[in-house]
Amino acid sequence: MVKNLNSGFALMITGLLAWSAALCVSAQETPQTGQARGGTPLESPAQANDNASEENPGPKDSRSRSPVWVLEGDLAGKLQMMTTRYEDTFAEIGTQRSLGYLELVKANPEVDPWLPGDGTRITLPRKYVLPDSRREGIVINLAEYRLYYFRDGGVQVFPVGVGTEDNPSPLTDAEVTMGLESPAWYPPASIRAEYEASGEYLPRMIPPGPENPLGSHALMLSEDGYLIHGTNKGFGVGMQVSHGCFRMYNDDISRFVKEVPKGTPVQVIHQPVKVGLRNGQLWLEVHRAKEEYPDDEKERLWQQVNKVLEAYSEDNKGLEIQRRVVEQAVDQADGVPRMIGERVTQLASRDDDSAGPTKSVGTEPVGRSSDNPGSTSPQRWF
Repeated sequence: MVKNLNSGFALMITGLLAWSAALCVSAQETPQTGQARGGTPLESPAQANDNASEENPGPKDSRSRSPVWVLEGDLAGKLQMMTTRYEDTFAEIGTQRSLGYLELVKANPEVDPWLPGDGTRITLPRKYVLPDSRREGIVINLAEYRLYYFRDGGVQVFPVGVGTEDNPSPLTDAEVTMGLESPAWYPPASIRAEYEASGEYLPRMIPPGPENPLGSHALMLSEDGYLIHGTNKGFGVGMQVSHGCFRMYNDDISRFVKEVPKGTPVQVIHQPVKVGLRNGQLWLEVHRAKEEYPDDEKERLWQQVNKVLEAYSEDNKGLEIQRRVVEQAVDQADGVPRMIGERVTQLASRDDDSAGPTKSVGTEPVGRSSDNPGSTSPQRWF
């Protein structure tokens, strides 16, 4: 089905998102109580494409809707598939399966997110190249709208809503200071002024309940005024929607807040380009910021990919890069990891003796097809 078939409905939802942006605070709330409980385990059906057919361990912890994935070098997780029903939308699927709206849109470019149709097979993007960061505690990558929680020798991954361009989330190295249940919200003067300017009245305190934009639970951070919290709206997780805080689904934050101890480190980073090794294979994951993909953003991502691959190859000698796969990753920037190369020794070990040694094909940076017409050979990086 052609994308944006129901464009009027999509525009209405966009307006709702802008109106219901997550509003962040310095607040006094009640500390959380109770024990963590698991949720419905997700199945791992057939994989989506050649990428997904890669063998990968299943979830280490199947108790929750966000499993603890085994770390496999610099990768974790696997792509999954599901069949939609007539009444499904990507927003509902994301809420039910702990996936962000935008990551579903990017992974399924030929499917209308508001009317996917009955019996349509869609990709659930649950394969991840891990961010280039310390693998401890919480890591939030703003560029992909995801929160990584490293625990028990594995990693859980959650979608998060982040700050808008006008109210960006801070890049920071902080820690969790308190877990909160049924938080009250004390909107800062700046947000109250925004409401007043638009002719709306916002009280000094919003009590816990369905009108509270902090949702059911929250984690306070040492970065003053910023929280990881739930939501009172069904939209916006996995998008740029907040005044700087980090928005999770209530079903996620209600469990998460009870599992994350005080003092847990929180790294907030911005990495739209991620690269990593798994069993000698080199993988690349590229994220565009929004559903649209303007030329200037594509140019910036090309520059970042070349910079990242050049630096990575300096530290990992003997890598053969598949130029065409790199081009596909940047041209789509859909957040789906792609295997873009292997170590020379592994390639040589698979060749027959009659095939001869693996051949290097130069050291210039990967470029667009127009820069290297007719080139389909692997690319050697230093």
